[in-house]
Amino acid sequence: MVTRYLDLVSLARALDIIRERFGGRRPRTETVPLDEAAGRVTAGPIYARFSVPGMHISAMDGIAVRSAETHGASETRPIVLTDAVRVNTGNLVPTDYDAVVMIEDVWIGEGTWTIRKPAAPWQHVRPVGEDIGESEMILPSLHAIRPHELGALAAYGVTEVEVLAFSAGIVPTGSELVPAGTRPGPGQAVESNSLMAAAHLRSLGVAARRYPVVPDEPDQIRAAIERGIRENDLLIVSAGSSAGTRDFTASLIAERGEVLVHGVGIKPAKPVIIGEIEGKPVIGLPGYPLAAYTVLREIVTPLVGQYGFPVPEPETVDATLTTTLHSDIGTDEFVLLSVGRIGERWVAVPQSRGAGVQMSAVRANALMTIPSSKEGAEAGETITARLLVPQRQAGEGVLITGSHDPCLDRLADLVRPAGVDIHSTHVGSMGGLGADGEYNLPYLRKYLPDEDLVLLCVAEREQGLISREKVSFDDLPVLRYANRQKGSGTRILFDRILGETGIDPSGIQGYEREFTTHLGVALAVRSGEADCGMGVYSAAKALDLVFTPVATERYELVMHADALDDPRVAAVADAVSSETFKKTLQEMGGYRTAETGVRRRLP
Repeated sequence: MVTRYLDLVSLARALDIIRERFGGRRPRTETVPLDEAAGRVTAGPIYARFSVPGMHISAMDGIAVRSAETHGASETRPIVLTDAVRVNTGNLVPTDYDAVVMIEDVWIGEGTWTIRKPAAPWQHVRPVGEDIGESEMILPSLHAIRPHELGALAAYGVTEVEVLAFSAGIVPTGSELVPAGTRPGPGQAVESNSLMAAAHLRSLGVAARRYPVVPDEPDQIRAAIERGIRENDLLIVSAGSSAGTRDFTASLIAERGEVLVHGVGIKPAKPVIIGEIEGKPVIGLPGYPLAAYTVLREIVTPLVGQYGFPVPEPETVDATLTTTLHSDIGTDEFVLLSVGRIGERWVAVPQSRGAGVQMSAVRANALMTIPSSKEGAEAGETITARLLVPQRQAGEGVLITGSHDPCLDRLADLVRPAGVDIHSTHVGSMGGLGADGEYNLPYLRKYLPDEDLVLLCVAEREQGLISREKVSFDDLPVLRYANRQKGSGTRILFDRILGETGIDPSGIQGYEREFTTHLGVALAVRSGEADCGMGVYSAAKALDLVFTPVATERYELVMHADALDDPRVAAVADAVSSETFKKTLQEMGGYRTAETGVRRRLP
C-alpha cells in the first residue's frame, strides 16, 4: 500500500527509513576470475595460498656466506673464505648459509673469496614470507579491489575471487523519450538518465543493467517492473515519480509492494520515491536530469552502502561564496558550484539551479547544501563545498565570472594541455568585475577604485540583433524579443540604446524573459520562440541566423595585477595572446583581433 504520497519527509528521515529497511543486508556473492575482479567488492577476506618468497633468496648479486665466519674482517685484517656460493639477485640461498656479501665487496681468487668487512646475520637475504606468509590475509572483506592489487593477488596464488553480486536494473519510462543519438522533435527528449544511473552504480561496484524505454502505459510499466524485480536486487524506475496524469510509478510499486516514501524535502528531486517489492528496494527517479543526479548521489549511494559496498567520502573545502542565494525553508537545497583557489583562499561560484540544466553538472566541480533551516546563503559567506573532483584538480581551476561569450569555451580547450581547467559562469558583467564596451573602465573606477587591476583584451566583438529575417530597432514594438539577463553587458548596451532611441521597454513583448548566454538567445530565435534578440555575431553564425550589427565592444578579462603571478592565470593570458587563439576567433566570426592580448592597467 502507499504509506506516503507526496507527503514530504526530510532527507535525514528518508535515510533513516533506508537504514531501517535495508541496513545490514548482504547481497548474493559470486566468484569471478582475477582479471575481472578490479572494482568489485570482496565478499570475505582473501588469504595467500603460499608464502612469498617461498624460500630464502638473495636480495643482491654476491656470495652466500656463513655470517659467523666473517666476524672480525676489516681493511687491515681481511678474511679469506674458502666456503661460499656465488648467487645472483633472486637466487636461492642454500640452507647452510645465512648472509650475502655484495659482489662489489668481494675479491675473488682461485677458489677463494676475500672480504674486508663482516656480514650480519641475514644480511641481503629475503627470508621466507618476507612479503607475505602462507595463510596470511591479503585483503579484508568489503574491500573494493584496486587495479594494482590484482598483481599482488596473482603473485600470492589467487586465481579467482568471491565478490559481492548486487545487480541494479534501470527502467526508463516516458512516451516522450527518444534514444541517444536521435535529435528530439517537439515535446521529445533524449533518454539520458539511465545511462547516468548505470555509470554511477558501476562506479560503486554494482552491476547495472539498462532496459529499453517504456512508454507511459501502465500495463507496459507494470510488466517492466515485474521483470526488473525478478532479474535484479535493486530496481530504479526513471521518471513518472511526480503526481501528474501520466505518472504511474508510485501506484504500480504499491500494487506489488509498499511505497515507503513519496517525496523528500530536497531540491532538486522532491518527488523521489523509495519503495520495496519482495524485500528489494525500488527507487523512483524524477525525470529532470539534475534531480535524478541528486537522488543517485544523496539517496541511492547511501542505499548501496547498506549492502556492504564501500561508499567514498568526498573531500571538502571551506570556500567564500560569490553570490547571494535564496532558498525555501523546510527544504535541503543542493547547489552545484565551480570552485577555484585564489592564493590560499577557495572561492565558490554557483551554477544554474534549474533541474533540467545538465550543463550545470558538467561545468561544476563541487556542490554545497543550503540546509532546510536556512533561507539561503549570503555573498561573502564561508560555505562548505563538497568536491566532485580530487582537490588537486579543483585547485587547478581558473574561475572566469561575468559576461558570457562563446569564445571562452574555445579558450578553455586551448589551455587544457597545460593542466589548467577554466570554469566560466554566466552571471553577467555586473556579477563579475565590470561591464562591457566603454563601460569597463568607468565601472571599475566606480566599484573598485583602489584596486590594482589588469584588463586583458580577449577581442573586440560585434553585438547586434539576431533574427531569422533582417530587423531593426524600429521593429521591436511588434516583435517577440529574447532578452539577456540584468547585469550582462549585452543587456546594459540594449537598455542604453532603448533610452537613446526613446523606446519604452514595457512595450517590448518578451523584455522580461531573460537568457544567460548569447547562444540561448540565438536558440530561442531559431526555434521560433522569439523573433529577435541581442547577441554576438558568433552565436548568430553558429545557428545560421541573420545578424544586424549594432555596436562593437571591447570584451576583456579583469583580474588583480598580482593574479598574473599565478602560473594558471599566466597560462590563460598567454593563450589569449597566442596566434592560435586569434585564428580561432577569426574562424568563429564577429571578432576583431587587433587588440587581442593587449593589457591595460588600473589605476
